[in-house]
Order: sequence, then structure tokens, then C-alpha cells
Amino acid sequence: MPETHIGGGDRVSFADMILVGAYVLIAVGLGCLSIEAPHDSPLWVMLVLLAGGVATLLVRRRWPAVAFAAALVLTLLSFAAGSAAEAALLVIALIELGVTRSGRAAWLGFMATAFAGIAGAGILANRARFGPAFWGAILPLATRDLVQAWLSSLTIIVVIALIATLLGVNIGHRRRFVATLVERAEQMKHERDQQARIASAQERERIAREMHDVIAHSLAVMIAVSDGAQAIAIRRPEEAQEAIRRVAETGRRTLDEVRLLLGTVRGDDSDSLLTAQAPQPSIEQLPALIEEFLAAGLPVNLETTGSAPADPVTQLTVYRIVQESLTNVLRHANDVRGVRVLVVLSTTMIEISVEDSSAIAATPRDPGRGLLGIRERAAIYDGIVETGPRTAGGWRVFVRLMVGEK
Repeated sequence: MPETHIGGGDRVSFADMILVGAYVLIAVGLGCLSIEAPHDSPLWVMLVLLAGGVATLLVRRRWPAVAFAAALVLTLLSFAAGSAAEAALLVIALIELGVTRSGRAAWLGFMATAFAGIAGAGILANRARFGPAFWGAILPLATRDLVQAWLSSLTIIVVIALIATLLGVNIGHRRRFVATLVERAEQMKHERDQQARIASAQERERIAREMHDVIAHSLAVMIAVSDGAQAIAIRRPEEAQEAIRRVAETGRRTLDEVRLLLGTVRGDDSDSLLTAQAPQPSIEQLPALIEEFLAAGLPVNLETTGSAPADPVTQLTVYRIVQESLTNVLRHANDVRGVRVLVVLSTTMIEISVEDSSAIAATPRDPGRGLLGIRERAAIYDGIVETGPRTAGGWRVFVRLMVGEK
């Protein structure tokens, strides 16, 4: 819809121009009736009221309260010396209050109109009886009681004001209700997009953590076994061939796990890793994990107590924590004499302890991705992680997971 700019930053729409035009036609028509002889109403007064009415209509959207006050004053002046056409301004202003402000503002406007109507009704009753005339004649009220005429005029004013207020409040409530629904829909859309971004970031973090655990473990084992195979290749070729076979097997298994992880990124598997066709590591596979590290030359001893939880996510978490802890020992520890892995399982809590006896280790400045991944996994279960060098030499990782109902 086309709009016209006027001073003060207001915008007058095509509908506003039609409304102003309709008011001008009504004011001119009633003014022509009111200036007919022999009962002339002052022409200059009606022209001033017309100009004020046009200005009131133009500013009513930007300043509805000011427009209402101006319409109330113009209506009383029009009752006193004009053509009473400005009463239409008051009706429009009451509707505008309900539409653009609030129901409370509209009812306050109605109360103000009702109080002003007491004076306005008196003006109309007196003018209808004594003049100056409007609409071409003085009403035949000379023999009628002024109080009765005042009551009749007041009733008409209050009824019209009530109808305008109800109309404005109803339209305003509907508009505000629709605006609230639209705002709520936009907010829900924003929250949905935000949740999707958070879920996407968490999924990327989870996949990155899994990729690190799988690749770092496998490469560490493959490097250690390859170094051992190289050292014994001439003296014990059969054992070297067996070591190379283990390297190839580890590489193939790692490749399968990486493909599974990349499949979730591409959307081949919309569910989590645990619902994939390939089985995920569990606590029952810890002995096989220990065998891999033993084959890589790491002297590891595993002790487990209690029953494994039924939740596969928890079992995968325990497996990955043990795997990452042992991988760190294999990669970073020097002169390892032995590694003790203790896993204590219960219905409410799981404790994991990995301690190695090796050369005295210094606390690293950068905790690395592995330790960070362990802390992230433990945080899901409101767990605690303690890591640091042992006084007798070596490194200790202790993790407690709270797996009971929260």
C-alpha cells in the first residue's frame, strides 16, 4: 500500500488519506447545512475546527493519546459553535486507542469521554434550544425540559462512545493476540534452530572424541608392534610375521570404525553410534583390549569387580576411558615396568583406576586431547577425574562415574 511522508517522521497510508477525505466531506456537508440562513453558525470557527480535525487524523497513529485529547477538545468546541462533525474524530480516536494502545487505555478514554459528555450534552441541549443553529435549524425544544434534553444527549454520547470503545478493544485484542502468536512462533523457530546448532556441535564433538580415541589408540598400538616386529625380524622371523599380521588386523578394524564414524557424519546412520549395525566396544571387550596392549609390549594387568551395567552408552564410556588411559601410557611413559587397571562396577557408581609404574613423569603443560576427552565423558555422568604423576614414578588416572538414577 503506498505511503506518503509528512513532517515528524509520520507515514500516511492510502487508508488514512481516504479517512481524512471522508471526514472533510462530512465536515463540509454539515458545515454547509449549518451556515444556511436564517440561523448562521460562524464559518471561520468551522474552518479552524476542520484544520484541527485533519491534523488530528494525521497524527493519530503516532500519538494516539494526543490525538484523543485533541479530538475531545475539538468535539466540545464543535458542539458549542461548529457543525458537530468533529464528533466523528472522537469516535475514531476511541477506536484507535483500543487498536494501537491497550484495553486499559481504551477504557480510560471512554471514561474521559463520558465525563466530557456531561458538559457536551449540556452544550447541545442549550444550543438546540437557543442557538446558534447547526444543520440548518434549531430543534423544537423550547417547550421541553432542559434536563430531559441533556439526559437524551448524554445517553447518545455515552452509547456511541461505548460502541467505539468495544470495537477498538476487540480489534486491538485480536491484533495483539495474533502478534503474540507470531512472536512466539518466531521465538520457537529461533530456539529450534539454536537447539539444532547445539546438537550439531555436540555431535561433532562426540565424533571428534571418538575419532581421536580410535585413531590414537590404533596408531599407538600399530607403531609399537611394528617397532617390535622390526627389532626381531632377522632373529625371529615367525614372530615378526605374527606381529605384522596383528598390525594389519588392527588397521582393518580401525578402518571399519572410522567408516562407521564417517557414516554418521554423512547421514548414513541417523541414530547414534550405539544403534549402528556394527557392535560397539563394551566392558566385556576389555580383556581383548588388554591383549592388544600386551602384544604391543605394554605389561598390563586388568582387575574388574561387580556386574557390568546394562546401558551400552555407559559400557562404551568405560571402555574408551580405559583405552585412552592405556594409549597415553604407551605413547608417553618411559621404562614402563607394569600397568594396573582396576574397574569397580556397582549399580550407582563406577570407578576406573589406571596406574603405571615407570620413570618419574612431569605434569604436562598441555593436557592433550585424550585427557580432555576423558573429562568430557565423565562430565556426562557428573563424574570426577583425577590425573597426575605418582610419587613413586609413573602416572595415575582415576575416574568416578555416577550411574545411578538422578
